[in-house]
Amino acid sequence: MRAGDIAGRWALAVCAAGAVVGCAIKGPPPAADIQREALVHTAVPPGWKGNIGLAQPVIDRWLDSFNDPGLVALVEEALMYNADLKAAAARVELAEGYVKVAGASLLPAVGVLAHGGDKSGGGGGLQGIFLNASLELDVWGRIRYGQAATQAQYASADADYAYARQSLAALTAKSYFLAIEAGLQSAIAAEMLRASEDLLRIAQDRLRIGPGDEQAVAEARANVGTFRDTLRQVQYSRDQALRALELVLGRYPAAEIAVAEQLATMPPPVPVGLPSELLERRPDVIAAERRVAAAFDRVEEAKAALLPRISLTAGGSNVSSELLVLKDHSNPVWSLGANLLAPLYQGGALSAQVEIRTAEQKLAVADYARIAQRAFNDVEGALSAEISLRDRDAILVENVKDNQRALDLAQIQYKVGKIDLRVVEQRQLALYSARTSRLHVQSEQLAQRVNLHLALGGSFEGADKAAAR
Repeated sequence: MRAGDIAGRWALAVCAAGAVVGCAIKGPPPAADIQREALVHTAVPPGWKGNIGLAQPVIDRWLDSFNDPGLVALVEEALMYNADLKAAAARVELAEGYVKVAGASLLPAVGVLAHGGDKSGGGGGLQGIFLNASLELDVWGRIRYGQAATQAQYASADADYAYARQSLAALTAKSYFLAIEAGLQSAIAAEMLRASEDLLRIAQDRLRIGPGDEQAVAEARANVGTFRDTLRQVQYSRDQALRALELVLGRYPAAEIAVAEQLATMPPPVPVGLPSELLERRPDVIAAERRVAAAFDRVEEAKAALLPRISLTAGGSNVSSELLVLKDHSNPVWSLGANLLAPLYQGGALSAQVEIRTAEQKLAVADYARIAQRAFNDVEGALSAEISLRDRDAILVENVKDNQRALDLAQIQYKVGKIDLRVVEQRQLALYSARTSRLHVQSEQLAQRVNLHLALGGSFEGADKAAAR
């Protein structure tokens, strides 16, 4: 048979195979159906219960709302050097490779074998080239379901990577605010230590002049020791906060990174959108939904594996020999055929594979429900925290003023001999507690605003940068 005739028949067979395998496969359930199945007991309200935000679409570029170029630079550094994020990026590349491997199964496999020998080499002078091609007809969609599963898995990995970037930006911002707070707490502790040292000098002066006593001096000295210990603890906490930030950035944890001297001003309320929109926006929820789709395709792939496999094969050879006389003088030789492989009995392994994949699909749906419910809770928790912290800040502002006034009056009364030193020290401790509490609330307000942005699924970047990554 002539090579041209064989090639034409092969092309015709491939076209016929394309017509056969062109039958559409079932698509995974849409996101709305997955939500109904997974969240059957979760009644999503029309608006957030902690309604302090604006009922407008969630916006991106939340990092700019803190108006701190230093923070923006640190986030960019973390995105470049953080080891956890690099691992997430590698998982995306791995998933992309699996997509290419799965897609290759839909194309013909072509191989070639060449052989050459001489009289002394024992090959009888046999020389030739053998060409073989095969193509599995994806009649039942097994290969295409596998490819669809890997594509969904890739989409899931990509969404997980997007959420990892957002989480890293949020972690960097919160670590940054914590480091600033630790520095300010250290400054407050140092200020209170100086004030207690002043009280000790006053007590010593009073003892030297006459109206003082040893008890007051001993109490003042003990108070100084307490604040020295407090200052050392706060300084250690600051070093730990700086090291934590440096680790996020991929730096050596030397506690030497420079941060701002003051906390950022709390930004105004932000648009929070609607609860019904959250599941379509948050990358981790999207990733979970894609895993459900991948699990669905794996079930269908396992079902299709129960059915026969049909393959087309074609081959050609051109063989010559200096010693042997070949019976078939027609060279080259071409062949075209088809194979059918039907799984008759494999000990129930294929049926068990269907059961395994079905269980994996149920697990994926349950995991989607878990992540979706966590997403709702993240938003409500951040909104509730912001309300509570806002109220606490207003209370603590007045509390700091009142304690400062009480301390000022106590110091005057102590100097004129109306009260003893113990009262002054008590007022001093109360002021320190109020100031540190208020500072922590200010820092926590910023951290909870970051948590709210992360919970809402808004990107810290602009849409153009997020699309270009």
